[in-house]
Amino acid sequence: MLPVALDTAVQVTPFRRLGLTLSAVSVLLGSLAVGPGPAVAHASRGEGDHLTVVVKGAGRGLDGTFEVYCRPDRGSHPDAPGACRAVDRNTRWGKDVFAPVPDGSMCTMQYGGPATARVTGRWAGRTVDTTYDRRDGCEIERWDRFVPLLPDVGPAVAR
Repeated sequence: MLPVALDTAVQVTPFRRLGLTLSAVSVLLGSLAVGPGPAVAHASRGEGDHLTVVVKGAGRGLDGTFEVYCRPDRGSHPDAPGACRAVDRNTRWGKDVFAPVPDGSMCTMQYGGPATARVTGRWAGRTVDTTYDRRDGCEIERWDRFVPLLPDVGPAVAR
């Protein structure tokens, strides 16, 4: 005779199923949490993170063509380490760090000046070819997120 009756199997109720699922998810998230944080997006980058920045209309001393290489940080950019940090802090796994402002965005009617920039090269294994301007609040915010990769041209001017 068996010490446990065969007809007393554990019943999996919806609440037990939920508890088991939550336990599994917490174990999975806990294992991710102990790993690297935001740098996970950067782990796949290697040699070849190189950007060319062409700035026009930003003013004397700010316009020009600048090269930036990261890890190690170097190039003709006046602040190569700061430029690399600016791109690093905006990099998110699975997201285009240089994505344009989404169509249909509600943006303030501000004018940030005539400055424009074009950024080309490779970042995190992806080809980069994007432009920046300061024609409205969304574009100004997008530009300012990348200072000092893009020059700090000062506060926006109201139209």
